[in-house]
Amino acid sequence: MATAMTEGPSDPYSLLGIAPQSSFEDVQAARQAKLEAVGDDPLARSRVETAYDAVLMDRLKERQQGRVSSAARSASQKETLPVPRPPLAQLPNLPSLPLPRLGGGSSAAGRPSLSLATGRERLFPLISHGILLVTALAFPATAPDALLALATLTTLVNLQRRTGRFWRSVGFTLLLLALGLALSQVLVAALPAAFPQSLPIQPYQAQATIGILLLLAGALFIG
Repeated sequence: MATAMTEGPSDPYSLLGIAPQSSFEDVQAARQAKLEAVGDDPLARSRVETAYDAVLMDRLKERQQGRVSSAARSASQKETLPVPRPPLAQLPNLPSLPLPRLGGGSSAAGRPSLSLATGRERLFPLISHGILLVTALAFPATAPDALLALATLTTLVNLQRRTGRFWRSVGFTLLLLALGLALSQVLVAALPAAFPQSLPIQPYQAQATIGILLLLAGALFIG
């Protein structure tokens, strides 16, 4: 790898005390050390400068001829190594949000749950249905159909509050009303013919009472 300038006593590498494969930093350091060593001797300083220029010219020729020293080759390999990228800052974990349930808060798979209502959902049907029961028993002249209609509406409102599903609330309310009417018909038919004399209420009052009680139970326990 050395050229003709690297042979003989006038070898600039030997004069500077470096090897042909020395890096550019080593060449500069050697030049500075030699200049400090020879002091103010102009001839010696001239030789050091000449040797330094010769080394630079030798390196330039090597590059022009496609010859690269081991130092230059290692430097080139370092340049081709991938530059490590700084790690990206980790994003903070987002809090998980509960997914809204369509159709309101009821039990899974559309099945109703039986649980006693609390708070306003318990107080509202107790008061409203209680008033209707007192009216049906204390005031025989009141139309039972009107009392059942009010009880049905009250139950529907309370089920809508509890389940959040209007059409399902309508279905349960109508089912409760139908069961109440059917049950009252069976009970009244099973009583003796002297119904008005044996009980202090009329048959239509008993039918309204049974229907209101069944609607009240549904309003309190269907959720």
